[in-house]
Amino acid sequence: MNFKESLEYLFGLGNEVLAMKLGLENIGKLLNALGNPQKYYLKVQVAGTNGKGSVCAFLEAICISADIKVGVTTSPHLVSITERIKINGQEISEKDFARHATRIREISEKLVEKGELETVPTYFEQVTAIALNTFSEAKTELAILETGLGGRFDATTAANAEIVAITPIDFDHQKILGNTLAEIAAEKAAIIREDIKVVIAPEQSEEAMKVIIEKCKSLNFTPHFADYRTELCAVDTINGRIVATFYGDEIYHDIWLGLNGRHQLSNARVAIGLAEILRKDFNLKIEKHHIEEGLEKTRNKGRLEFYKDILFDGAHNIAGAKALKNYLDEFIKQPITMIFGAMQDKDLREIAEILFLKADKLILTKPDNPRAMETSELLKFVPKMFEKENVIIEQTVENAIKKAREISSKNHLILITGSLYLIGESQKILKIESQI
Repeated sequence: MNFKESLEYLFGLGNEVLAMKLGLENIGKLLNALGNPQKYYLKVQVAGTNGKGSVCAFLEAICISADIKVGVTTSPHLVSITERIKINGQEISEKDFARHATRIREISEKLVEKGELETVPTYFEQVTAIALNTFSEAKTELAILETGLGGRFDATTAANAEIVAITPIDFDHQKILGNTLAEIAAEKAAIIREDIKVVIAPEQSEEAMKVIIEKCKSLNFTPHFADYRTELCAVDTINGRIVATFYGDEIYHDIWLGLNGRHQLSNARVAIGLAEILRKDFNLKIEKHHIEEGLEKTRNKGRLEFYKDILFDGAHNIAGAKALKNYLDEFIKQPITMIFGAMQDKDLREIAEILFLKADKLILTKPDNPRAMETSELLKFVPKMFEKENVIIEQTVENAIKKAREISSKNHLILITGSLYLIGESQKILKIESQI
């Protein structure tokens, strides 16, 4: 298959959430047929509700600074599927992606032919296998794996990472993970196993933390809590970059975090905890200055990311909406034209209550995704006090962006939020339009 054919094949397997299958049997058999490529390098798996991508990005930048050959797999992608697999900060090429996808497809179909699998592995399982196989072929020293959904049955869990991290846990994907924080935390804490290192973000609800601690106690070990004393030194009032000093194994002075917003302090602490464990327990040559440099050079697409007069943020759940609102409250003083679209499985009532009143003008739209919520449904969540004449419906993302530009004066900020799929589609449109 060439790149286009590989995309058509993978997308033909169904939506990565709607077509997901709970369990590790399929991905386990697929990896075994591949020769278990995940056994040839060290692995860090990051689970949680919010901050997973940021922790992965921070740790990736630290490793690149330390000249450690590092692979990263994250999800979802924004513009190209190649974003999901990176080595030393560079996306896999389309040619290499197609080559690995072809091999994974052939092996998957042979497993079905031999009766070892009832159906071929899902989209997410095959993309995970492509990533793990790519990292082995590239002889990476460390692979950073962002958990896709939950943890217990996520395909990345089949890699059996030697180190795991759990970022703050909140409500998301309740139809799959459970309706209480305890149930959700249990699914995510299931990645904790015997004889591994565990780093926990201390910013957990009491309910979630209880589940995590009980899981660790059942395995007779104490996790590492990334509760380092942190001093806030300064805040860039223009873009929200934070300057802070972290007191870990060493003192990391006056770090200009590369990612915007106060909530990144928690993610930076988790990344520091992981980096220090990699140095102490796995003998990776990560020095103090590597951690400092990495934290400052980190970038993460679609999370409080500016492009000219547009701010992108994938605030797709309650915790993400709160973080975005806090950022807007502190740093954005200009009128906001908000473009909002979301998936059907989100708790839109509370997200809308948190975000919509921050907008002066609100444009509701529908991303090109089978899980996307209809604009007629989104409209039901607009607060009653929001002026109706400032609510606009646009059925396509492209038209939503055009409308936002038409109705926004020069001092307006256009904010695109609600779903990473919306962010990705918007950035694809803007990239084509501007040829950047």
